[in-house]
Amino acid sequence: MKKNNNKLNFVFFGTPDVASETLEILKTNGYLPSLIVTSPDAKKGRGLEMTASPVSVFAEENYIDCLKPEKLDAENFCGEQNIPDLFLVVAYGKIIPEEILNIPRLSSINIHYSLLPKYRGASPVESAILNGDTVTGVTIQQMAYKMDSGPIIAQEKVEILPTEKAPELRKRLIKLGGELMIKILKTPSADGHSPLTGGEKQDESQATFCKKIKKEDGLLDLNGNAVKNYNKFRAYAFWPRTFFFKDGKRIIITDATLEDNKFVIKKVLPEGKKEIKYEEFVRN
Repeated sequence: MKKNNNKLNFVFFGTPDVASETLEILKTNGYLPSLIVTSPDAKKGRGLEMTASPVSVFAEENYIDCLKPEKLDAENFCGEQNIPDLFLVVAYGKIIPEEILNIPRLSSINIHYSLLPKYRGASPVESAILNGDTVTGVTIQQMAYKMDSGPIIAQEKVEILPTEKAPELRKRLIKLGGELMIKILKTPSADGHSPLTGGEKQDESQATFCKKIKKEDGLLDLNGNAVKNYNKFRAYAFWPRTFFFKDGKRIIITDATLEDNKFVIKKVLPEGKKEIKYEEFVRN
C-alpha cells in the first residue's frame, strides 16, 4: 500500500461520484487513503465500452494504489506489520465480509445519507424526497455486518427544500458528510478512546429500509396524487427519471412544478425525439 501523507493509515472503499467527491473533500483537508478499493470496470454507454469507476479515476490521478476485486479477500488489506487504522466506506456497492470489517486497528466507518436508523439501504436520498420528508441528514456509523445497523458516531440534520431534487440534495449531503468526517478525524482521542470507535447503539424498533431503485420505478400515473407525483419527479430527477407511456412510447418528464396543489408538467422528452414543451406535446 502507498504510504499516506497524514498520520492516519486508512483504506477507502467506494465506487460512484458520491464517493469520488468525498475523496476530493478528504484530499482538500490533507487526508488521502493509502489504498482505494472500488468495483471492477464495467460496460457503460451505448457502445458498452469498459469504463473505470469515478473512484478508480481519482486513484489514478492521485497515484494511489487501487484494487478492483470481483470478490473481497482479507489478504489484500494487511501485511504482517501494516494493519490499517481505519476502513472508510462510501457507496462501495458490495457487501463487505465481517472478517474484513474487523481488520482495521480502530474501526470500519461508513458515511450514510440519512438519519439512521431511518432509511437503511441503497436509496436514502431518493426515499426521503419520495416520502415528502422535510428533514434528512448524514450519519457517520461504525460498520456492522448487518446493513447500516452499526453504532452512530455522529449525525447532522439538514432541511430538504420544497423544490429540491435528489441530485441537488445529494450534493449538499456529500459536502455535509465529508465535512463531518473531517471533523471527526481531527478530533483528538479522549481518555485513550478514539472518536472513530464506540458510538450510540441504534434503536432497532425505529429502523426503516429503502430498496435499490429500478428503471420501472419511475413510471408515473398522471391521474395520481399531485403531491406524490411531484415528489416522485423530484426523487427520480437523475435516474430513472419519471415517465409515462403514450401510444406505447416512453415519455420522460424533464420539467414539472407543483402549483395550487396540482402537478404541472412543463417539458417532456418523447422517446426518440427532442425535448419539447408539454403543451406542444399534448397538441400533437
